[in-house]
Amino acid sequence: MIEVKDLRFAYPRSRTEAVRGVEFSVEAGEVFGFLGPSGAGKSTTQRILLGSLRGYSGRASVAGVEACRADGVYRAQVGAAFEFPCFYQKLTGLENLELFASFYPEPRDDPGVLLERLGLAEAADRRVAEYSKGMKMRLNLARAVIHRPRVLFLDEPTSGLDPANARTVREIIRERAAGGAAVFLTTHDMAAADAACDRVAFLVDGRIAACDSPAALKRRYGKRAVVVEREENGTERGTLLSREFPLDGLGDDEAFRAELRKPGLLGVRTLDSSLDRIFLRLTGRELE
Repeated sequence: MIEVKDLRFAYPRSRTEAVRGVEFSVEAGEVFGFLGPSGAGKSTTQRILLGSLRGYSGRASVAGVEACRADGVYRAQVGAAFEFPCFYQKLTGLENLELFASFYPEPRDDPGVLLERLGLAEAADRRVAEYSKGMKMRLNLARAVIHRPRVLFLDEPTSGLDPANARTVREIIRERAAGGAAVFLTTHDMAAADAACDRVAFLVDGRIAACDSPAALKRRYGKRAVVVEREENGTERGTLLSREFPLDGLGDDEAFRAELRKPGLLGVRTLDSSLDRIFLRLTGRELE
């Protein structure tokens, strides 16, 4: 659904390319996370794919159409929700949704049903100027999906949301993907990317440094070992003890088996990495 090959772009008067030979694809039904620090080229790539930034080299196509040839038909297949949503502040939430939905052909979702699903039904007839940031973010997602686009571009879709509303947003994203949409998600929230994405790509200085499923990346950058944790009584609260064993040959490791038989066993965990640690390792920068 999205095809990017040897994509390159440099802003006027810039000595370096913002995007340097980026390649990836996003299939229908897939949630693809595009991760990286500020200035890595994420927004540039997204703007190219949305047809708002031209003058690139290489290929950047959505639903088989090159982004530089984007027209009304192209944009009708795309839904986009950015971190700083823009609405008509004097209109209500429902009026905003009805207005934006009218820009697209059928089929479209029922605005009232979307507002109900996103916990905005009681605020449907309130002016958007009165909405909190979290409410605007949920309304923003509703606006992006209301025309049932084939491709969704989402930028920080769970920013400013409490855990319950963030989970609802992730559920809707997964449902749209299950319905055949390709989802291109940019975020600094590694937990959200881990929970929502089928694959993630780390963009560093305009190049993709790693791309795979979150589980595969966490194994690749983790340690091939397990840790047995148990509590040893004898003190008021007990002492937490942990012992590490290499994963290779674990089934024949008598010391590992003996550790499992000791009293106070709390659990066994692998030493996979996390997307946060992978981000730091690949970029050398803390999350912002």
